[in-house]
Amino acid sequence: MKLLLFISNAFINTMGITQPSPRAANRAAWFIFIMLSTVLAVVATIAFLAIRWASHR
Repeated sequence: MKLLLFISNAFINTMGITQPSPRAANRAAWFIFIMLSTVLAVVATIAFLAIRWASHR
């Protein structure tokens, strides 16, 4: 969880967003985690399908 909070705080500080309350910071950390997981899953799926398609040709 500390890694998620670190990543969300880095994002918040980089973008110059006002520091959220602890509860909002936890929600932001989970939201960022879900979005990163989704992006990684999509990239992995596309890579898998591309390799599979290329090996069958």
